[in-house]
Amino acid sequence: MAALGVTAALPWLGHVTPAQAAANDLVVGVPDNLTGLDPADVNDTLSQSACRLMFQGLYGFDADMKLVPVLAESYEADEAAKVFTFKLRQGVTFHDGTPFDAEAVKVNFERVANPENRLKRQSLLAMLDRVEVVDPQTARVHLKEPFGAFVNTIAHPAGMMLSPKAIAQFGKEINRNPVGTGPFTFVSWNADTLRTKKNEKYWRQGLPKVQSVTFRSVPENGARIAMLQAGEAQFIYPLPTEMAPVVQRSPNVEIVDSPSIIARYVSMNCMQKPFNDVRVRQALNHAVNKEAFAKIVYNGFAVPLDAPIPAKLGFYSKQDPYPYDVAKAKKLLAEAGYPNGFETEMWANNNTLSQRGMQFMQQQLAAVGVKVTVLPMEAGVLNDRIWSVQKPEDAQLKMYYGGWSSSTGDADWGLRPLLWGQGYPPKLYNTAYYSNPEVDKALEAAIATADPAKREEFYKQAQALIWKDAPWIFLGVENVLSARSKRLSGLHRLPDGGLLIEEAALS
Repeated sequence: MAALGVTAALPWLGHVTPAQAAANDLVVGVPDNLTGLDPADVNDTLSQSACRLMFQGLYGFDADMKLVPVLAESYEADEAAKVFTFKLRQGVTFHDGTPFDAEAVKVNFERVANPENRLKRQSLLAMLDRVEVVDPQTARVHLKEPFGAFVNTIAHPAGMMLSPKAIAQFGKEINRNPVGTGPFTFVSWNADTLRTKKNEKYWRQGLPKVQSVTFRSVPENGARIAMLQAGEAQFIYPLPTEMAPVVQRSPNVEIVDSPSIIARYVSMNCMQKPFNDVRVRQALNHAVNKEAFAKIVYNGFAVPLDAPIPAKLGFYSKQDPYPYDVAKAKKLLAEAGYPNGFETEMWANNNTLSQRGMQFMQQQLAAVGVKVTVLPMEAGVLNDRIWSVQKPEDAQLKMYYGGWSSSTGDADWGLRPLLWGQGYPPKLYNTAYYSNPEVDKALEAAIATADPAKREEFYKQAQALIWKDAPWIFLGVENVLSARSKRLSGLHRLPDGGLLIEEAALS
């Protein structure tokens, strides 16, 4: 099989037989259908992963979610964090043969930022004023306001570059006619199958190492595992934790268990009694055994959350834990005026994992006298009940069991949407209705500068204050579980759940 791989990579040695080609074709089994192939107009992580096959941005992420240059070689930012100048990589062409240059950056960024285009990811570049073409290899981006997290933000898949020629040619149909600079070129896409092939003129020497990549949508968990075991797929995700033992017994496949940036928490409405008392919120953090949460809810494939953001996010600052201590929890509740506990309710999605988590929370909090009624809801109903509220004081939400991942890899998108005093629903996702002016000041200062050292200090302050205020019950960070053929290497599942396939190889 190793010899076949070399032959496929070196076509001048002779004709590649069908058997050899098949041996070097990668099939990925995924749980859902794709929603589109325009990276600026998709919301789901799966479609973003598919777009990464064909598109690239100025910056991206490595397998550990660390920022890396891609189509840009470097950047400079002014002290006010309003002007970012990018030096672009030379010699890169789009799949249609047109050059990648500063004009392409201008077309792409201004396309996403223009609200008239109604692209789903417009908000990520809402701060953009204009892009200046300094010369073919230099693009200068001007923002309307300071935004120190700009480079991390454009490393999000929505910042990837489309061919300007293709944008003009296909218009709204660009969603089905992807033309980028990536390692694979588009072949076809129907309801449940995306096919791509090797970009023979890819700018990175020696890549890609496989002849083609196919995404096959297989919603049923068992069917995906059967595909992998039969050799019909070489990588599948997600792998439900309860099915991990099945895969572990298979001789030719293995589990891929990696840390994520997906934080699990229960937010508490800090504007309502009893959660307007910090002692109550701290008490409930002591009342929950975080290690047991990881073991029971995630079958051990999780770790306790030890800061307001996961460890894999930029500017993470570890905090002292809230130790599991029922006696201390009861003492704090008594001091707050609730010696016998209280009654409340908890909302969440109605999927199996969320219901398992809520039931765990219900049992844990009952031990300190807090009686929780759990209310799992269909996603549309839950979203309407949370995000249709126009005034914070009208919110019926008391406790919310949820999760969040920051696909920019930066603390800004891990904190500001969730814990900023101006981010109450429906504007953003602050379901704790939490407000601390000192936290707000730190979060705002952190994006008003592009200096990493200054940003780090502001985020350190914010995280310490948030941890002490405890607007959430800080639960855990789940692992991302996948399974792969032992023939496969170089394919990575990112901490936000996305895929990096550029360096994939089959032996």
